[in-house]
Amino acid sequence: MEMLQIIFLTVLMFFILVTVHEWGHYYFAKRAGILVREFAIGFGPKLFSYKRNETQFTLRLLPFGGYARMAGEDPELVEVQAGQTVALRLTNDEVTKIYLDRLDSRKNVIRGEVVRVDLENQLQIELNVDGEAQVYPVHRQAMLVSKAKETQIAPKDRQYGSKTVGQRALAIFAGPLMNFILAFILFWVHIQMAGIALPPTHLEIGEMSKGMPAIEAGLKTGDVIESINGVKVGTDAQKMIDMISTSKDKPMQWQIRRGEEVRDVTITPREVAGQEGGKIGSTIITYIPTRSASFGESFTESGRAMVDTTDAIFVGFKKLINKFSMNDLGGPVRTFEVTGQIAKQGIAQLTQWAAILSLYLGIFNLLPIPALDGSRLIFIGVEAVRGKPIDPNREGMVHFIGFAALFLLMIAVTYNDILRLISG
Repeated sequence: MEMLQIIFLTVLMFFILVTVHEWGHYYFAKRAGILVREFAIGFGPKLFSYKRNETQFTLRLLPFGGYARMAGEDPELVEVQAGQTVALRLTNDEVTKIYLDRLDSRKNVIRGEVVRVDLENQLQIELNVDGEAQVYPVHRQAMLVSKAKETQIAPKDRQYGSKTVGQRALAIFAGPLMNFILAFILFWVHIQMAGIALPPTHLEIGEMSKGMPAIEAGLKTGDVIESINGVKVGTDAQKMIDMISTSKDKPMQWQIRRGEEVRDVTITPREVAGQEGGKIGSTIITYIPTRSASFGESFTESGRAMVDTTDAIFVGFKKLINKFSMNDLGGPVRTFEVTGQIAKQGIAQLTQWAAILSLYLGIFNLLPIPALDGSRLIFIGVEAVRGKPIDPNREGMVHFIGFAALFLLMIAVTYNDILRLISG
């Protein structure tokens, strides 16, 4: 039951992070009047889908992100061309459906050969019906029907490219912005639950590994470490780890406190294959007491957490650039693994982790990497400077190549994560 709960919380966390990001794109695109064709969480085959108003909401198989597909961002997959035979269904003298196949089975329609069609500006279609040309006005929300699938037309003023630089920039930036807002809220909630940290008071034993000296010596999780070989350890965890490391195969005299009882314990660190120095098979925890945070303090501490975490994220980017290694990258598998471990620690820790991931997602998407939001914002910025847009086909190719490269990298990282799990 606990494992099912952890899986549920992990999946729910990722669902919320991605949904909030894509909702930012969706909401501000709709406010700008852009037709959002699909709001998707995940990629690949559909698991669940329903349509509300003009947008298809979809849950897909691969949990690698999501997207809000706006009209005009990519070439339309369904088009009507001159010389093509179609069937029209009219409602109140306006075309509401344009059928592109199975024309003989359509009832109460007008069939003819397309002479001229404009579904972006004039919203008209001219048909040759029994040798006579007739012009029909097209409704702004008319549907193109092909292979049992309906695709809504996108008049020019409903397309992404028709909007101002500011409107498009806001629609793109809104995704990361929502992640920043969510991160701040989650940090605030975490501080309300966990409180504000006070100066550390002592070191204690954490999780222990079977068959290792810590368990063999009778230590238990939560034991407070008073001294080692007569030396007070205080709250310096690194000092203690160094003492253990340099004491391989040498008995150490520990004094621990368990509740009100003080005990003397002899423990001998030993070597672990593939690791240097002595090990006792236990994590060492620095105990940090907390106090309740006021409503206002939570805002201040949330801001500080945002700044500190942002700094740590960029330090990580810098290290990765200076010394790239596949082992330093983590894909969905490793992220799910770490999230599961954190979920075991409690809802407060999971909330903090979700805040960190939300902040990371927002920052990562603003990097100037093709296919990410940062790259799209750069193209918009160049357009603002030049006074005219870059060729959409060239921009689309850049984003396609970037997406393909990121997807291949994701596959490689996931493969590496799976191998790491199998090898232990």
